[in-house]
Amino acid sequence: MTLETSRLILRPFRNEDIDLLAELMANPDFMRFSLGVFSREQTASFLEKLIDWDRRSLPSQFAVIHRDDHRLIGYCGFFHQQVDGTSEIEIGYRVHREYWNKGLATEAARAVRDHAFAELKLPRVISLIHPDNVPSRRVAEKNGMKLEKQTVFRGFPTLVFAINRKQWTGSMP
Repeated sequence: MTLETSRLILRPFRNEDIDLLAELMANPDFMRFSLGVFSREQTASFLEKLIDWDRRSLPSQFAVIHRDDHRLIGYCGFFHQQVDGTSEIEIGYRVHREYWNKGLATEAARAVRDHAFAELKLPRVISLIHPDNVPSRRVAEKNGMKLEKQTVFRGFPTLVFAINRKQWTGSMP
């Protein structure tokens, strides 16, 4: 399944994305507010997990391709998380620094949210965000999500933003 917006193509990851993805995930700016930069081996494991989720028809991450230059600029899609003992589907996103402050993460996250509710029929989605990550908080808010709670996730203080299907349908024009 491929999603398209006015400026982006969101497509499933492929094995041949390894070089560009490894370059992104080795970048401290790209990986800030995470567990740190990834080695090529860690990136390969991450990529294999995403491809495996696709193979098994589970919600997964999309490769974010910018239409203007056809460049892989990040990822946006779904992670399967355990938050305070509850299974959740997270909309997670990262975009290359050169593409920050252009509304691209919001554009991708909205397409993924709409896909979650319209095609996948998910009951709710969340975004897990470090309290200091103000740009990601803005993306979640622009995506119609509301701050639900603060928790500790993987040892870090984390804000849980959420939206459910009813809130989404109520926000549709």
